[in-house]
Amino acid sequence: MTRFYDPTGIRYGVPTWPWGMAPAGLATRTQLRERGLRPGGQEPAGQIRWCTRSGRVRIAHLYYTHLALPVRPMTPARERALARAMLARHTCTTCNELHPYCLPTSLGGTCPPGTGCAIAAMAA
Repeated sequence: MTRFYDPTGIRYGVPTWPWGMAPAGLATRTQLRERGLRPGGQEPAGQIRWCTRSGRVRIAHLYYTHLALPVRPMTPARERALARAMLARHTCTTCNELHPYCLPTSLGGTCPPGTGCAIAAMAA
């Protein structure tokens, strides 16, 4: 636990705490979002560091809650733009087939093997 304990920021450059030991008044982006807040342009005030089971070190930035701003409301234009973006992620770029899931970007937005235009390409 003491490996990542650096509240002065000497070792890591910013104040650092292990998982679950961050002081009150600091929150991650996810925690801010749960409270209906966003960082609002402030720089991270600290960080949490922890190791995963595979031994990889993960970092979550911490922000002051008293400087956080409310989340911007969803406007009709933003809602339409998000709907168009999601429709594009569900539509094959080759055959224009609409899928009930997001198509993998690793395939360039085309049908996965065994579906849609991928079957047609194999038959040809």
